[in-house]
Amino acid sequence: MRRTARRVYSAREVARALDRMAAELTPHLEHTNPVVLAVMHGGAFTAIELCKRFSFPHEFDYLHVTRYAGNTRGGDLTWLKRPSRALAGRTVLVVDDILDHGKTLRAINVELERAGVAKQLTAALVVKQLALPNRPSVAVSGLAVDDVYVFGSGMDYRGYWRSLAGIYAVAERA
Repeated sequence: MRRTARRVYSAREVARALDRMAAELTPHLEHTNPVVLAVMHGGAFTAIELCKRFSFPHEFDYLHVTRYAGNTRGGDLTWLKRPSRALAGRTVLVVDDILDHGKTLRAINVELERAGVAKQLTAALVVKQLALPNRPSVAVSGLAVDDVYVFGSGMDYRGYWRSLAGIYAVAERA
């Protein structure tokens, strides 16, 4: 499958996008004692890369909600770990690997509101170019892709290939 995939972004392009994202986020976070909240699994890759680029103190935590569960099509949301109650009154940066339809981000927004966060920013390495009404937006994004299934840089194909440095699109079947 990987041999037939099309490279969408090189490792260098992904690294440049992460550099830019960190630079854009820094003025909003550097004096707020933020919590970087990775959306597992894929968002952890992006969150860690962003944290490496931050030169200010921050805490790191995660949540785990999934719609894919190893499949290539999203289904119902399943919460495996909800955000910590210790987020009340804090500035939180939610980091995910990809924004597609926004169902996961919408559910996370509701949970963080319940947790009482003071300020929330969201970042996604990749945003699918979809014309969807009411799709939540992210404060900072790195790269755009068409409506194709992508993997690498934290995103998986059936549980594999998350650790690839570039981003690849699954070959469409004829």
